[in-house]
Amino acid sequence: MARTSSALKRPPASRGFADRVKELPSGPADVRIDDATALLGVVVEHERRRGRGAQSNASGRYEAEARVAFDDGWQSLDDLPAFKTTVQTDATRKIITRNDSPDIGFDRSINPYRGCEHGCVYCFARPTHAYLGLSPGLDFESKLFVKPEAAELLEKELAAPGYTPRVIAIGTNTDPYQPIERRYKVMRRILEVLDNAGHPVGIVTKSALVLRDLDILARMAQRKLAKVALSVTTLDAELARKMEPRAATPMRRLEALRQLNQAGVPTTVMVAPIVPALNDSEIERILDAAHAAGTREAGYVMLRLPMEVRDLFREWLMANYPDRYRHVFKLVREMRGGKDYDSEWGKRMKGTGPYAWLIGRRFELACERLGINTVKSRLSTEHFKKPKADDAQMSLF
Repeated sequence: MARTSSALKRPPASRGFADRVKELPSGPADVRIDDATALLGVVVEHERRRGRGAQSNASGRYEAEARVAFDDGWQSLDDLPAFKTTVQTDATRKIITRNDSPDIGFDRSINPYRGCEHGCVYCFARPTHAYLGLSPGLDFESKLFVKPEAAELLEKELAAPGYTPRVIAIGTNTDPYQPIERRYKVMRRILEVLDNAGHPVGIVTKSALVLRDLDILARMAQRKLAKVALSVTTLDAELARKMEPRAATPMRRLEALRQLNQAGVPTTVMVAPIVPALNDSEIERILDAAHAAGTREAGYVMLRLPMEVRDLFREWLMANYPDRYRHVFKLVREMRGGKDYDSEWGKRMKGTGPYAWLIGRRFELACERLGINTVKSRLSTEHFKKPKADDAQMSLF
C-alpha cells in the first residue's frame, strides 16, 4: 500500500478524536469515519502493531496538528517499520505524587515509569502521554520513560523534615512490574529503600514479575509493611491476549497470588476493569479462582473511558468484537448517565443505574459466599525510621 501523510489543523481538544476526524477534508483517498467503524487512515497496519493493544497512534490532544496517513495511489518502495519499544530517561526531581481524591484510599503514590508496555487497551492512564507531546495510542505502550533515580529521590523525600508516613501506593497509573523492569530494576530498589525505612507500601500489578521481589515483600509483610493487589480482568487467555497483550497470562497472575499468599504477603484480587457484555460474566469465576489461590480480599472497578481512551477502546472493540460494539456502549452509557464517561468522584469507579447496581450486588454476594473481605489486612507505620539526611544526600552522588 502506498502511504503519505497530511498535516491538518487540529480542532478544539475538548472534543473526541473520532468526532474531529469527521471534519478532515477529502483527498485522493477520502478520510472519513462512521461512529461504529475503525478510523480509516488512522488505524495502523496489523503487522506494524503486532503484539500491541491500541489500533492507532493519533496525535496528542495538545498538538497543533494531527497527521493522518492514507493511500495516495502511488507505489511505496519500503514498508513502514514496526513499532519498537524505546526507553528514555525521565529527569524527574520528585518521586512521591500527592492527591486529595476522596474516592481512592491513598493520598500518595509512586510511578517508576511513564507509559506501559503491557498495552492494556482500556488503560485510563493513556491520556497522560499527551502531556509529553505523544500519542495515548501506540506511543503510550512503545515510547516509555524510566525514572532511574527514583530510589535515591525517595530516600531523600522520606528524610525530609516534617515527613509523616502513610501507605505509599505503587502501580496506580502504570505498572511498576512491566517488562522493562527486568532490565532497570527501579521497583526493586524502591522496595529496598522502603524496607530499610520501615515504610508501608501497597502494590498494584498485572505481572508475575512481582515474585522476583518476594524476598523483600515477605520480610516487609512480617512487619505489616506490604500488601499486593493483582488485577485479573479475565480467565479467558484469548481475550486477555487481545485486551492486555503484554501482561502476564491470567493463570500466571493466579499463581503469583498463590505464591505471595504462601509467603505470608497479604493479597487482593482486583476484578478490573469490568467491561459490560465482555467480561462481566466472569466475576464469580475470577473470585473463585483467587479464593482457591488463598486470597481473601477483593475489589472491582467498572470500565472507565476518559478522553482518548474512549476512541481507542472503540477502535479495539470494532476490530476484535464488532458484534458486541453497540451492546457494550449501550450498557456503558446506562451506567454513566447517558454519556461514555462520567468523571464525578464517587461515581467514576463503579458507575450508577440498574446495571451498575447489578454488578455491585453480584460482586458482594460472591464475596459473602467465599468469605472474602470479612477481615482486611492493615498496614502499619509504627516501624518507620527516617533515613539519615546525610546518607540520603550522599546516595545521590
